[in-house]
Amino acid sequence: MRYADMTDEEYDALDEELTRNIPKLGPNGSDWFAQREMRLLGLSAMTIDYLLTKAASDKKSPAQIIEEIVQEKVIAATV
Repeated sequence: MRYADMTDEEYDALDEELTRNIPKLGPNGSDWFAQREMRLLGLSAMTIDYLLTKAASDKKSPAQIIEEIVQEKVIAATV
């Protein structure tokens, strides 16, 4: 579900959740917002865990890790 598709009740529930549970921001996109966005994209828990672990160990963002994986696949497909 995208934020634009949320009902007023869903917005209120999200607002209440964020008010009660202040998100902890982390390095390299490992914060609560990044994790929520990845879940909204439909990524599995295993994929999210991999991206966050790889991003933290490489000191990169999850987006940079995804970009590297895609670049590797494109280069492999053209060889």
